[in-house]
Amino acid sequence: MNKNPDVIIIGGGLAGLTAALHLSKKGLKVTLIEKYTYPRHKVCGEYLSSEVLPYLDWLGLDILQLHPTIINKLKFTHQNGKTANAHLPLGGLCVSRYSLDNFLYLKAIAMGCTVIKATVTAVTFNADRFTVITENQILITEIVLGAYGKRSNMDQVLARNFISKTAPWLAVKGHYSGDFPNDVVALHNFKGGYCGITKVENNAINMCYLADLKSFKKYRNIAEFEQNVLYKNRHIKSFFEKSTVLFDKPITISQISFDRKPIIENHILMIGDAAGLIHPLCGNGMAMAMHSAKISSELIVDYYTGKIPTRKLLEKEFTRQWKQNFGKRLLIGNLLAKALQHQTITTLLISVATMFPSILPKIIKQTHGKPITIKWA
Repeated sequence: MNKNPDVIIIGGGLAGLTAALHLSKKGLKVTLIEKYTYPRHKVCGEYLSSEVLPYLDWLGLDILQLHPTIINKLKFTHQNGKTANAHLPLGGLCVSRYSLDNFLYLKAIAMGCTVIKATVTAVTFNADRFTVITENQILITEIVLGAYGKRSNMDQVLARNFISKTAPWLAVKGHYSGDFPNDVVALHNFKGGYCGITKVENNAINMCYLADLKSFKKYRNIAEFEQNVLYKNRHIKSFFEKSTVLFDKPITISQISFDRKPIIENHILMIGDAAGLIHPLCGNGMAMAMHSAKISSELIVDYYTGKIPTRKLLEKEFTRQWKQNFGKRLLIGNLLAKALQHQTITTLLISVATMFPSILPKIIKQTHGKPITIKWA
């Protein structure tokens, strides 16, 4: 096993695996450390914006092999029954993380990336080198990417500020069988949160919702919360009543934070949700994770080829490009999420969107990017 890779990636979700593929494609020695095995389900809306497709083509990834659904419509409902429909400006694909992450993992292995199943217990930086420690080995490298997701033991290892704060959000996800259109992503409002529903591969329907933790704690369990809160939106109630759950039990994640996070910690370049989390109602987290992998990978290649001569300049350019591509989106996404926590504002938005259908696509464009351009043809 290579003990001195050029790059160590901590975390094997979308951002980590995409960076592993990119860097391996450019000839760098990459070790990716992931504590879980593949494949596995993850809490996720499972909607991938089409803006990232040119980049995936460049990486040699034919996502159509996974038989995703092609999405071009949005249905947005309020719990009072009002509905707004819109055409998505770019559209996207819906594919389960169970299939997609495993697909990327197998491609990374085929590209020569070393994947270690382990938990990182410590990372130190000294004399321009990182020492990464797991339960049973020590690795030395010059570059580390943090790609370990929304919330991890790594945040505690690095003593990141947000990890000490109580975060107010809980997410719940399940797959179902039933009748749901292939080309629609549905976003349903309920008091204290939002529920997204999409069709993924193999006719499975992904249902994932974000709920205010304070509201959730008033009930004994998930089923009681859903019946007393989510069912107030008749569209959600109808979905539950007409669909059959495919999971033995729903998967959940709590303490989700949308606070700002430093994108560099102790010289580790953060990508994906480890760098910043856009509100799920914006539907762009998966594409942003992959895009952040592209940004970091291009700069790391430039660093190793001498185009970026120092670590200081590498970190400065990474910060600049990250803010340029994602700063506005995250800001607008969080402002939109806070505004839509108020039922009056949500009602007004849906009423306006119903009368003027062009409103929703314009809002969506503010949290999405243009198709990604490729640096190397």
